[in-house]
Amino acid sequence: MVKHVVTFKFKGTDDERRECAAKFAEALRALPAQIDELKSIEVGINENPAETWDLVLTATAETLEDVAKYSAHPAHVAAVQIIAPYKEARACVDYTV
Repeated sequence: MVKHVVTFKFKGTDDERRECAAKFAEALRALPAQIDELKSIEVGINENPAETWDLVLTATAETLEDVAKYSAHPAHVAAVQIIAPYKEARACVDYTV
């Protein structure tokens, strides 16, 4: 099993960043029902005003190849378009559990 952990930092006003994070989180949470390779996803929106990263997701898939299929899936690509104008930074770690 592979854990796919991604953090995002958005640009814009605080309200714009929160709205972007909420819309993206909603789209991400719908993905396991649409993508067979995606076994689960957990999405968190940062609540700590002292931190600058806005959203984290932790997804699970059987293999790194399945992570790649999930990433290329049209439903995931559509979700990513939600944040395109706001994405300032992204960091990712994939590891086997």
